[in-house]
Formats: sequence, C-alpha cells, structure tokens
Amino acid sequence: MVTAGDGIGSIGDGTADVLLDVYQELRRRGVSDFEEVRRELGLAPEEYERCRRELLSLGLIVPTGQAHATVAAVQDGSWRSETDTVAAIDPEIALLRLLERERERLREHLAEADEAYSTLEVLAGSYLRAAALTRAEAHVEALTDYRRIQQAIEDITDVMQESSASLHPGTPGRQNPDRMLDRDRRQLANGVRVRAIYGRQEATDPQMEKFLGQRAELGVEIRLAPVVPMNLIIADQQFALVPIRPEEPGEGAILARGSALVRPYLSLYEHCWHTATPYGNEAVAEAGGDGLSEQQRAALHMLASGMKDERIARTLGVSLRTVSRMISELMQELGATSRFEAGARAVRLGWLD
Repeated sequence: MVTAGDGIGSIGDGTADVLLDVYQELRRRGVSDFEEVRRELGLAPEEYERCRRELLSLGLIVPTGQAHATVAAVQDGSWRSETDTVAAIDPEIALLRLLERERERLREHLAEADEAYSTLEVLAGSYLRAAALTRAEAHVEALTDYRRIQQAIEDITDVMQESSASLHPGTPGRQNPDRMLDRDRRQLANGVRVRAIYGRQEATDPQMEKFLGQRAELGVEIRLAPVVPMNLIIADQQFALVPIRPEEPGEGAILARGSALVRPYLSLYEHCWHTATPYGNEAVAEAGGDGLSEQQRAALHMLASGMKDERIARTLGVSLRTVSRMISELMQELGATSRFEAGARAVRLGWLD
C-alpha cells in the first residue's frame, strides 16, 4: 500500500507532472513497452524506476507478456515477465480494486484509503470517473490487442458484484479453459450469478461437452441455442464486451461502460436466454404449430432477412450442403419457387412471428 509518507502522496508537483505524463502515454497505448515510453519521454533512470513503482503500487499498470498477469500475482510478487511490457488499467477499475482490498484487509485504516483515493484522482485527471458505475454515464473503448482484451476480462471479473452473462457462438478458441474455470470459481465464490449460452451444434464436440460439464458442476447456469448471434460478456448491467465486427471476432472488441449502453445488450441476452434450452435437458423442444424445428425456423428467419447461404451455415454451425437442403425443403413446404417468395409466404403465414 502506498501511503502519504512513503509514496506518491509525498512527491513534489514536478514529479507528479512527470508521473501523469507517463501514465497518460501508457493509457493512450493500452499495452506497450515501459522502457520505450521512458526513452520517448526522456526520463532519467531514477525517474523511470520511481514512476514504474508508483504506477504498479496503485494498480494503474500490470506487467504482461505472452500471458497477462493476474492481480494476485502482481500483489504477491510471484509474477516474472520476460519483457518490460505493461498494460494500462482503467482508473476506475484500479480504484474499485483498491477500495475492495481496503474493505477486506484494512477497514480500520479508512484514512489511508481516502488518501490513496485522492492520489488516484490527481494521477488520472480527466480519465478518472469516480462514480462511473453508479451514474448513467456512457463510455466506449475499442480494444484491438488480444492481451488488452484478456486484461479487460480480468478487470471486469475482479469488480463484478451481482451477475455475469455471456454468449458463445463457438468453442473457447484462444481462451484458456482453465483460466475461464478459475474466473467462474472466483465469481461464484463472491456470490455472483453466472450465466452462459452456447450454440447447440458446438456443444456436441467432445472437448466442448467436457468443458460445459465442468462449468455446470461449478454452478454456472448454461443454456443451448440453435443460433448464438455473437460473442458477448455483460457484467452487473454496467459493462459489456462485444466484438467490433460480429462476423470477424478476431478484429477486436468494444468495451462499453454505463447502464445506458449496456441495457440494449442485456435485453438481447434475456431474449436469447428465454428461447434457449437448459443444458443437460435431453428433451428436444417440440416443433411449433407450423411443424418447423428450431433450426429450420432460425434458417427461415435468416433467409427472409436476405442472408446468404454461407453465412447461414456459419451462424448455425452446419455445412453449406445442409443449409442448401434445408432451404430446398422449406421452399417445397411453402410451395415457393424462389428464396424471396419463400420468405414472403412465411411472413404471410405467420411462421416468422
């Protein structure tokens, strides 16, 4: 813990200005080499060491590498990175972590927490929104670095208080299953309700089936849907992490903060949740009065919207041949001679209601 006597609270205005310049540059870059920033700003070695120490102590930066550091590893000193690369942490996230740590370990030292709070306000300047999670303020940030996205997920996990909701259209991919299970344990231990929706087709993969079983055993509520529109993580109705382009998830993500921005995503999620099937329920959903299966109805919706066969196949997680056969069967059932006519007749018959 940095105190007014031995840390940043006691440094002169000139040094504080240097520290602010360093942090703002690191914040602008997101993930960068600290030594490179030192050279660019022309910092002396002693200034470099002092700035790095103060920013680490306040949780405004964390070391990172091929795998990013967890907060616990940074705090207990067990993290060792092969480079001097660091990730800049949002001021409000750093502040919330600090306050939580003080509540658990140093309740009798509220004066020190207030001092550190003031210090963060000076450091963060215009970046700091002290009550961001309780106001209707909206803020978005584009994240294109995979390490920064993973760090954002860790940040959100650490400050989550009530609920976690996620959509997963495919397999975990670059995600580490063990790390995801560790997040589940931390969230559930803190009393957080954790929900997740996966594509029914992906759930048939043996490795995926094992992973879903492990999540369910921990207490995660899981449902399966014929179509999962995109990757999505929602936390406490205050954070939403969504892909920049849902059809190209590798291009990066957008981190949205504030209930005004998050509410529409939550509405989408609740719709997906209520139309999905609980994991482990072997009973197949009955076909509606129109005789369509869930997969056929989903394909018909996408067909009516003008979506191409390739994208329908990718969304449903089936082969292009399967989609072609499905659309042919639907057109025959509807007595249509074209895709457009099939969509129009489906609407007229109420099959898309």
